[in-house]
Amino acid sequence: ASRLGGLGSCGRELCCSTWLTSFHSVSTAAARVQQMSLNPQKLAGQCSKLKCCLNYEFEAYQDALKEFPDENIVLKTRKGEATVQKIDVFAGILWLSYKTNDGELYAIPIQQVKEIIQMNKNGKQPEKLEDFARKQEKKVVLDMVTSTEDLHRFDKK
Repeated sequence: ASRLGGLGSCGRELCCSTWLTSFHSVSTAAARVQQMSLNPQKLAGQCSKLKCCLNYEFEAYQDALKEFPDENIVLKTRKGEATVQKIDVFAGILWLSYKTNDGELYAIPIQQVKEIIQMNKNGKQPEKLEDFARKQEKKVVLDMVTSTEDLHRFDKK
């Protein structure tokens, strides 16, 4: 790939054929830390090895994730227990849902989550997650298509 050159999935010339001179090993840990799906077709470069660019932001992600609580933490509210569904590392937001309804996600800033954790450690429970969610992203409901009208809207009549 380095000798032949070409374009990467980012649309730029391959790093190895333009400017990259020393190659460092790339592990799947870099992809995991960056919360990428472990799909070999997306993670492999034209050389059929893991893309070198996975190493570029690895340290930035590691540093940013130090501020976040453990992903497996369970937050207790009076409305129910909540778990982390996903993390937006650079926005500093955790997306949480109640165990009883994982289709409703609440975007809560990291400081607010730490506040809830501290309340739980002190034996207190906040009323509900909604009180801590960001106002513009209070609730995201993941709906399935249920109406037959919606299912056939693109069919030829």
